[in-house]
Amino acid sequence: MSLAARRYPRAQPLNGQDVQLTTMSAGDEADVLAFAAALPPHDLLFLRRDITHPKVLAAWTAEIEAGNIVSLLARDASGTGTGRRVLGCSALVRDPISFSPHVGEVRVLVSPEGRDRGLGRLLIQESFLLALDLGLDKLIAQMTVDQQGAITLFQDMGFVTEGLLRNHVQDGTGLRHDLVLLSQDVARFQATMDAYGLTDP
Repeated sequence: MSLAARRYPRAQPLNGQDVQLTTMSAGDEADVLAFAAALPPHDLLFLRRDITHPKVLAAWTAEIEAGNIVSLLARDASGTGTGRRVLGCSALVRDPISFSPHVGEVRVLVSPEGRDRGLGRLLIQESFLLALDLGLDKLIAQMTVDQQGAITLFQDMGFVTEGLLRNHVQDGTGLRHDLVLLSQDVARFQATMDAYGLTDP
């Protein structure tokens, strides 16, 4: 049984707000669309595609079913059933038939109401545990240079800057933004997680 199957769903207390962590599937598309539509547009710039479009969400869930992406949803546990709002999501993306099958990309999105509670940090930690289970050696993350909160969070968790792509993304107004690429060694992160007892599912 995979780590994801053993670890989720589960409730997680988080600084005064309980969340429920689950793996994402095709049945979650409508809730994720609502979550994405409520995000500040700038938050979506580091993604390769605009997830506010249903066709993009359908492609995302198809990649989940193919085993190329593992995505987690963090829902507001104060809700009931499938009506629990999505407060954050993560995606661990890999391409096993590329020249970099040992590398995964971490993408994390958190709604404004879910911020300043440690939800982004939790989703990154969970992504690392999934990366360990998949045997990945390296994780990368990318975001625009002005997303200082996100950059600081990743750096606090041991990610280092590897490169800068100038004018790499273009927003809806035509303005272009630089994209920063950060990386972290999975084994090094595992040692830190072990020290805090965080790798025990």
